[in-house]
Amino acid sequence: MNNRSWALLAAGGATAIYGLNHTIAKVVMPQYVGAFGFIFIRTAGAGILFWLLSFFLKSEKIERVDYLRVFLAALMGMCINMLSFFKGLELSTPVNSGIFATTNPILILLLSYLFLNEKIGMKKFLGITLGFAGAMILVLYGTQNTSSAPDVLLGNIFFIINSIFFSGFIIVVKPLTEKYNTVTIMKWLFLIGFVLTFPVTWGEYVQVDWINMPFDVLWRVTFVVLGTTFLTYLLNLYALKNLQASTVGAFAYPQPIIAIGYAVYTGNDTLDGVKLVACLMIMTGVYLVSKKPLRLQSKD
Repeated sequence: MNNRSWALLAAGGATAIYGLNHTIAKVVMPQYVGAFGFIFIRTAGAGILFWLLSFFLKSEKIERVDYLRVFLAALMGMCINMLSFFKGLELSTPVNSGIFATTNPILILLLSYLFLNEKIGMKKFLGITLGFAGAMILVLYGTQNTSSAPDVLLGNIFFIINSIFFSGFIIVVKPLTEKYNTVTIMKWLFLIGFVLTFPVTWGEYVQVDWINMPFDVLWRVTFVVLGTTFLTYLLNLYALKNLQASTVGAFAYPQPIIAIGYAVYTGNDTLDGVKLVACLMIMTGVYLVSKKPLRLQSKD
């Protein structure tokens, strides 16, 4: 297979892992590991893995001109993005988190318009409007609190913050993926992310009772570190090196299907009418903003 085919497989694999992660991580929080404690484990674990992997590859230095971009990418992708997503997942539901994940292509387009002067036609404007309307319906009306979702409204707000900063991360990190090896980028991003998040994650991490942790919880924590953190970032950045950001963003389509399907199948969440309508509105909006003009559809 050529590089593009491998890149598409990488993006699809990352999407599948993300879809499963909504429920797998949710079951652990907050009884065994708090949301912020999870981020300590993620940044430390993935950081160690990327640094170990870098020792087997050709040494590569980040140029001084890219220092600020690397810092901003770490701040957005390994700090605010991670903290807000896991706090949202602790407070809200796996289905809600899966639905909000689909807003990323819409936000990437909007941020590209605001900061990169990318033009937005009427169809894409309609997509943005429809997507945000669906998100607002979910925020305002999909807010029934339960014992496993103690503050759905606040959790949903954290999901929006997560989507905004993850989308910003994709835009900021894209030029770095074209210039440096994926492992070089990730080892520095996770090291900076670990330092930035340490003050707010250490307190919950030291409360983790590793000795009495059941195997069912331990494998979930391992999945989050190896799969959701190390492997997905590796796969996504590989995909970004060979595909346009909009193409990678389009893989947000199947994520809610996987997330919702797995959450309902395992009995960890339910799909009601409000969530279904919000999901359909957001996915329709994503379709409109991701659809290329006919003359461009043969390009990647």
